[in-house]
Amino acid sequence: MKNSFYEPEELKTLGLRAFGENVLISRFARLYGPEKITIGDNVRIDDFSILSGEIRLGSFIHISAYSALYARFGIEMGDYSGLSPRCTVFSATDDFSGNYLIGPMIDPRLTNVSGGKVIIGRYSQLGSGCTVMPGVVVGEGVTVGAMSLVLHDLPEWGIYKGIPAVFYKERSKKLLDLLK
Repeated sequence: MKNSFYEPEELKTLGLRAFGENVLISRFARLYGPEKITIGDNVRIDDFSILSGEIRLGSFIHISAYSALYARFGIEMGDYSGLSPRCTVFSATDDFSGNYLIGPMIDPRLTNVSGGKVIIGRYSQLGSGCTVMPGVVVGEGVTVGAMSLVLHDLPEWGIYKGIPAVFYKERSKKLLDLLK
Protein backbone atom coordinates (compact mmCIF):
# COMPACT_ATOMS: atom_id res chain seq x y z
CA MET A 1 0.00 0.00 0.00
CA LYS A 2 1.24 3.48 -0.88
CA ASN A 3 1.74 6.09 1.84
CA SER A 4 -0.17 9.36 1.90
CA PHE A 5 2.57 11.28 0.05
CA TYR A 6 3.41 10.95 -3.62
CA GLU A 7 6.50 8.88 -4.32
CA PRO A 8 9.40 10.70 -6.06
CA GLU A 9 8.59 9.05 -9.39
CA GLU A 10 4.94 10.08 -9.07
CA LEU A 11 5.91 13.72 -8.49
CA LYS A 12 7.29 13.77 -12.03
CA THR A 13 3.80 13.06 -13.37
CA LEU A 14 2.14 16.01 -11.60
CA GLY A 15 3.35 18.54 -14.18
CA LEU A 16 5.13 20.90 -11.76
CA ARG A 17 7.35 23.59 -13.32
CA ALA A 18 10.20 22.32 -11.14
CA PHE A 19 10.77 20.58 -7.83
CA GLY A 20 13.78 19.69 -5.72
CA GLU A 21 14.85 16.82 -3.51
CA ASN A 22 12.87 15.41 -0.58
CA VAL A 23 9.53 16.93 -1.60
CA LEU A 24 6.50 15.45 0.14
CA ILE A 25 3.10 16.33 -1.31
CA SER A 26 0.01 14.71 0.13
CA ARG A 27 -2.13 12.72 -2.25
CA PHE A 28 -5.02 14.70 -0.76
CA ALA A 29 -3.56 18.13 -1.61
CA ARG A 30 -4.78 19.87 -4.76
CA LEU A 31 -2.52 21.64 -7.25
CA TYR A 32 -4.28 23.79 -9.85
CA GLY A 33 -2.03 24.91 -12.69
CA PRO A 34 0.92 22.80 -11.53
CA GLU A 35 2.97 24.04 -14.49
CA LYS A 36 3.11 27.41 -12.66
CA ILE A 37 4.41 25.95 -9.38
CA THR A 38 8.10 25.72 -8.44
CA ILE A 39 9.13 23.87 -5.29
CA GLY A 40 12.60 23.81 -3.68
CA ASP A 41 14.19 21.07 -1.54
CA ASN A 42 12.80 19.65 1.69
CA VAL A 43 9.23 20.86 1.27
CA ARG A 44 6.14 19.20 2.74
CA ILE A 45 2.58 19.99 1.67
CA ASP A 46 -0.05 18.34 3.86
CA ASP A 47 -3.56 16.98 3.33
CA PHE A 48 -6.33 19.16 1.95
CA SER A 49 -4.05 22.05 1.02
CA ILE A 50 -4.78 23.96 -2.19
CA LEU A 51 -2.09 25.58 -4.34
CA SER A 52 -3.35 27.53 -7.34
CA GLY A 53 -1.51 29.97 -9.62
CA GLU A 54 2.04 31.33 -9.84
CA ILE A 55 3.75 29.91 -6.75
CA ARG A 56 7.42 29.71 -5.83
CA LEU A 57 8.32 27.80 -2.70
CA GLY A 58 11.89 27.94 -1.44
CA SER A 59 13.46 25.13 0.60
CA PHE A 60 12.71 23.78 4.08
CA ILE A 61 9.04 24.80 3.93
CA HIS A 62 6.00 23.21 5.55
CA ILE A 63 2.47 23.96 4.39
CA SER A 64 0.16 22.45 6.99
CA ALA A 65 -3.21 20.81 6.43
CA TYR A 66 -6.13 22.81 5.08
CA SER A 67 -3.97 25.76 4.00
CA ALA A 68 -4.61 27.50 0.69
CA LEU A 69 -2.46 29.64 -1.60
CA TYR A 70 -4.52 31.47 -4.24
CA ALA A 71 -1.80 32.96 -6.41
CA ARG A 72 -3.39 34.66 -9.41
CA PHE A 73 -0.81 37.46 -9.10
CA GLY A 74 1.88 35.29 -7.51
CA ILE A 75 2.94 34.02 -4.10
CA GLU A 76 6.52 33.44 -3.01
CA MET A 77 7.63 31.76 0.21
CA GLY A 78 11.26 32.05 1.29
CA ASP A 79 13.43 29.31 2.77
CA TYR A 80 12.55 28.05 6.27
CA SER A 81 9.08 29.61 6.16
CA GLY A 82 5.80 27.91 6.85
CA LEU A 83 2.04 27.97 7.18
CA SER A 84 0.36 26.43 10.21
CA PRO A 85 -2.99 24.66 9.67
CA ARG A 86 -5.84 26.51 7.96
CA CYS A 87 -3.88 29.51 6.69
CA THR A 88 -5.12 31.26 3.55
CA VAL A 89 -2.97 33.49 1.36
CA PHE A 90 -4.66 35.56 -1.37
CA SER A 91 -2.86 37.42 -4.15
CA ALA A 92 -6.16 38.59 -5.70
CA THR A 93 -9.51 39.83 -4.44
CA ASP A 94 -12.85 40.69 -5.96
CA ASP A 95 -14.42 44.13 -5.56
CA PHE A 96 -17.16 43.66 -2.94
CA SER A 97 -18.49 47.26 -3.21
CA GLY A 98 -21.61 46.25 -5.10
CA ASN A 99 -20.43 47.96 -8.29
CA TYR A 100 -19.36 44.64 -9.86
CA LEU A 101 -20.34 41.01 -9.89
CA ILE A 102 -18.23 38.52 -7.96
CA GLY A 103 -16.99 35.06 -8.81
CA PRO A 104 -14.90 32.98 -11.18
CA MET A 105 -17.86 31.99 -13.38
CA ILE A 106 -18.82 35.60 -14.17
CA ASP A 107 -17.75 37.30 -17.41
CA PRO A 108 -14.51 39.12 -16.43
CA ARG A 109 -15.85 42.34 -18.00
CA LEU A 110 -18.45 42.41 -15.21
CA THR A 111 -15.97 41.91 -12.35
CA ASN A 112 -13.19 43.98 -10.84
CA VAL A 113 -10.40 41.73 -9.58
CA SER A 114 -7.34 43.42 -8.13
CA GLY A 115 -4.29 42.24 -6.26
CA GLY A 116 -0.56 41.87 -6.13
CA LYS A 117 2.17 39.37 -5.43
CA VAL A 118 2.47 38.15 -1.83
CA ILE A 119 5.95 37.51 -0.44
CA ILE A 120 6.52 35.57 2.76
CA GLY A 121 10.13 36.09 3.79
CA ARG A 122 12.70 33.58 4.97
CA TYR A 123 12.33 32.24 8.52
CA SER A 124 8.73 33.46 8.73
CA GLN A 125 5.79 31.48 10.11
CA LEU A 126 2.07 32.14 10.05
CA GLY A 127 0.11 30.77 13.00
CA SER A 128 -2.99 28.63 12.57
CA GLY A 129 -5.92 30.26 10.83
CA CYS A 130 -4.11 33.36 9.53
CA THR A 131 -5.29 35.17 6.41
CA VAL A 132 -2.93 37.21 4.22
CA MET A 133 -4.38 39.65 1.69
CA PRO A 134 -3.01 40.62 -1.76
CA GLY A 135 0.20 42.54 -2.25
CA VAL A 136 1.52 42.01 1.28
CA VAL A 137 5.18 41.44 2.10
CA VAL A 138 5.72 39.45 5.28
CA GLY A 139 9.31 40.37 6.11
CA GLU A 140 12.15 38.01 6.94
CA GLY A 141 11.90 36.40 10.36
CA VAL A 142 8.30 37.46 11.00
CA THR A 143 5.86 35.37 12.99
CA VAL A 144 2.15 36.01 12.96
CA GLY A 145 -0.12 34.89 15.80
CA ALA A 146 -2.97 32.46 15.23
CA MET A 147 -6.17 33.79 13.62
CA SER A 148 -4.55 37.07 12.55
CA LEU A 149 -5.54 39.07 9.46
CA VAL A 150 -2.58 40.50 7.55
CA LEU A 151 -3.63 43.56 5.53
CA HIS A 152 -0.32 45.44 5.25
CA ASP A 153 3.41 44.72 4.97
CA LEU A 154 5.00 43.38 8.16
CA PRO A 155 8.57 44.61 8.74
CA GLU A 156 11.19 41.94 9.37
CA TRP A 157 11.96 40.20 12.66
CA GLY A 158 8.77 41.15 14.40
CA ILE A 159 5.97 39.23 16.07
CA TYR A 160 2.53 40.39 14.94
CA LYS A 161 -0.97 39.43 15.97
CA GLY A 162 -4.57 40.53 15.76
CA ILE A 163 -7.31 41.60 13.39
CA PRO A 164 -5.75 43.41 11.69
CA ALA A 165 -2.28 42.18 12.60
CA VAL A 166 -0.21 44.74 14.49
CA PHE A 167 3.28 44.72 15.96
CA TYR A 168 3.52 42.92 19.30
CA LYS A 169 7.28 42.71 19.93
CA GLU A 170 10.65 42.01 18.33
CA ARG A 171 11.55 38.41 17.48
CA SER A 172 14.86 36.87 18.44
CA LYS A 173 17.35 36.08 15.67
CA LYS A 174 18.99 33.28 17.65
CA LEU A 175 17.52 30.73 15.24
CA LEU A 176 20.06 31.94 12.66
CA ASP A 177 22.87 30.55 14.85
CA LEU A 178 21.39 27.08 14.43
CA LEU A 179 22.18 27.14 10.71
CA LYS A 180 25.90 27.92 11.14
